[in-house]
Amino acid sequence: MKIRILFALFAAAFIARAEETKDYTQETPEQKAERFAWFNQAKFGMFIHWGLYSVPAGVHGNNTGYGEWFVEETKIPMHEYEQFANQFNPTNFNAREWVRVAKAAGMRYVCITSKHHDGFGLWNSKLGDWNIGRTPFKNREPLKELAEACKAEGLTFCLYHSIMDWHHPLYGNRRAYNDTATGETDMPKYVEYMKGQLKEIVTQFGPLGILWFDGGWENSWTDIPNHGPDLYNFCRSLQPSLIVNDRGGRGDYGTPEQTIPGAAPKNAWETCMTLNGHWGYNKNDHNWKSTTMLIRNLIDCASKGGNYLLNVGPTGDGLIPFESVSRLQQIGAWMKQNGEAIYGTIPGPFRKLDFGAATIKDNKLFLFVLDVPSDRKLPLPAFATPIKRAYFLADANKGKLEVTPDDAGQVIALPNYPPECWNEHANVIVCECDGKPESAASLIPQAADGSLKLIAKEAEVEGEGPAAYETGGGKDNIGNWTNEKNIVTWSAKISKPGKFKVTLDYACPKDSEGSEYEITFGKEKLSSKIEGTGNDWTTFKTQDLGTLELPSGKLEIKVTPKTKPGLAVMNLRSLTLAPAP
Repeated sequence: MKIRILFALFAAAFIARAEETKDYTQETPEQKAERFAWFNQAKFGMFIHWGLYSVPAGVHGNNTGYGEWFVEETKIPMHEYEQFANQFNPTNFNAREWVRVAKAAGMRYVCITSKHHDGFGLWNSKLGDWNIGRTPFKNREPLKELAEACKAEGLTFCLYHSIMDWHHPLYGNRRAYNDTATGETDMPKYVEYMKGQLKEIVTQFGPLGILWFDGGWENSWTDIPNHGPDLYNFCRSLQPSLIVNDRGGRGDYGTPEQTIPGAAPKNAWETCMTLNGHWGYNKNDHNWKSTTMLIRNLIDCASKGGNYLLNVGPTGDGLIPFESVSRLQQIGAWMKQNGEAIYGTIPGPFRKLDFGAATIKDNKLFLFVLDVPSDRKLPLPAFATPIKRAYFLADANKGKLEVTPDDAGQVIALPNYPPECWNEHANVIVCECDGKPESAASLIPQAADGSLKLIAKEAEVEGEGPAAYETGGGKDNIGNWTNEKNIVTWSAKISKPGKFKVTLDYACPKDSEGSEYEITFGKEKLSSKIEGTGNDWTTFKTQDLGTLELPSGKLEIKVTPKTKPGLAVMNLRSLTLAPAP
């Protein structure tokens, strides 16, 4: 009997060691698809930013514009910030109620901050005392309660964890205001501490759907050799089915923030976005997004193959603000009628629809009508798959809509009056098709003069982030191109072949110039080197790349970096092919 016990212990230890040393970055597409099955089905999740910063509620002195970055933005001495722990007593916190709010909104998963950048943990960690154990709320375990509530309500529980830590004395980039830290910084020891905390939260509150890292951009982290794969493999050794985001240096999917890509990326992605202007609770921030905007953001994400992670910032008392709840309830009412067009769908077959967007599931094409044309006709360009029946998804009677072919594809006629199922936010039409919905309209066409302008908004980014489409603040480009393995691509159609002059519109400050890159146009290619355009990332210039000859047909254009001596490759705004004599 003793021999059997010893053998069992040895086998368990051997298996555990094998899991720790396994390279989880090597995985077949089928294995990844299995891990992502729930994520691709879910489409819509709740982000929760909650911690000590909810106590001051955005106010410091005469300033009222702070949120989860309270410590860094106010430069409050850490010993003063620590006093908020004495005031954190969210007796109104009800995990089941929070999860029910998410579920009623149509959300399928919940992701909460286990630790934000201030280093404060929302669980009773055995590794230090800068956590919930310091507060009057020390006898409660919010993360455990939320994990149990998610399980009871059928939602997937996920955790956000910050790599950056403004409080811990070992963290490399120590702030001047961190007056409680003593001794020398030591990143290797800090990483071991972080891994210890990660082991706690995964084993105590799992199984998790996602470990959502943030704050991994500082050199104290990025200068560690093999930092990304090492963290990734460690996390998946704790739970092999775990999905890890891209902000730790190696991850499974992209995480654009407060923006939605202009075209459907080829890899998995999820946009995270606030309901107002802050992630953490700010009692004076009343800049709430409208329900219509939120629903249309969800549609935009789904129509491009992504997920929508919508944030709430609960109060220091443990309540989700009424303005958040009311909007989520309205989204939930819309999802109850139209969720079939969101959950488990893939991007529609059109590059662009003037009236809205589209998704696909099996042999169904879902059309989101956001702007009704004046003639009340919805053109489906180059759509040749026969439509057997079309009707409003919210119409229980499935009243048949008129579908007629035309020279460009097919056209759906809307009724002359809004039916009872008409919705002020967005309307969904189901097209039951005779086969998988397909269209040739996903290719970017040449203009009437034969030119082809490829803009950033319509590009795809290959590779695991962080390069993505950026807008606002003088930007309308592929930016944050710090990973030279990211490749920017377009799919176009050449109907007027010939010789073309190629120019690139980009921005790059002088201190980051020098990246070498190659552009392939099917079998043809051009190469060049980035020159500085000014002192910032929003001063654009046009670079002449030369000429080439292209035949007719489908054309894949790829911009591939070869070297990156500076901070990023460039901010790429557009690539233009103009007919040349």
